Amino acid sequence: MEGFHQIFSEFFGTVGVVDSIRVTLIMSFFSTLIASALGIFLGLLLEKRQFPGKRAVIRVNRTLMGAPPVVIGLLAYMLLRKKGPLGDLRWVFTIQGMVFAQVLIITPIICGMVYSYAVRTAPAIRAFARTMGADARQTGWLLLREMKQELYFAVVSGYGRSISEVGAVFLVGGNIKNNTRTMTTAISTLKGAGDYYEGVFLGVILMIMAFTVQTLADHFRKEGGDENL
Repeated sequence: MEGFHQIFSEFFGTVGVVDSIRVTLIMSFFSTLIASALGIFLGLLLEKRQFPGKRAVIRVNRTLMGAPPVVIGLLAYMLLRKKGPLGDLRWVFTIQGMVFAQVLIITPIICGMVYSYAVRTAPAIRAFARTMGADARQTGWLLLREMKQELYFAVVSGYGRSISEVGAVFLVGGNIKNNTRTMTTAISTLKGAGDYYEGVFLGVILMIMAFTVQTLADHFRKEGGDENL
């Protein structure tokens, strides 16, 4: 038993598992929160407004939805580096910089999903709201309420992308042990060192975390009155 405890302790200390879990949770929470707020707002705005070049904007957003994360990470690094336009923020090799890169990756995904949902449902909801004499604010709340299922899946998809990212956070965060190393970059580090079993173990922890978050989200959704899964 003592031998197992020693091996367990050495493993956690070697790759900095505890700190990598902390960094992953902080980064994924704030990046998903910010990207969700931006993505939902922009997606609904893009569906509602008509302006010259709208089709081009939609195509650009769809391109960004499938853009390689490592390319976005390189762009984020160039923006945040000391000589970059955002260099004064000093976010290179910090959790803030990693969140910044993640927001650039996730926002187009959530925006595109929300826009696709809104195109199919929003016009009918707005028409119903007008017949009921609802003002703009009431119409907006009704739209969010009627689309809550779709918004839920968009946010969960964004979170899934955030928690699984490797390339972008590696470039911007630097994979610094006990500082900016996430669980995915720790797995990559273990793989590079040939420690495959340890990497699988850490991957299991990551999957458990993702499952726990999904379960909690479903629970709160049910508490809010939505019983449909």
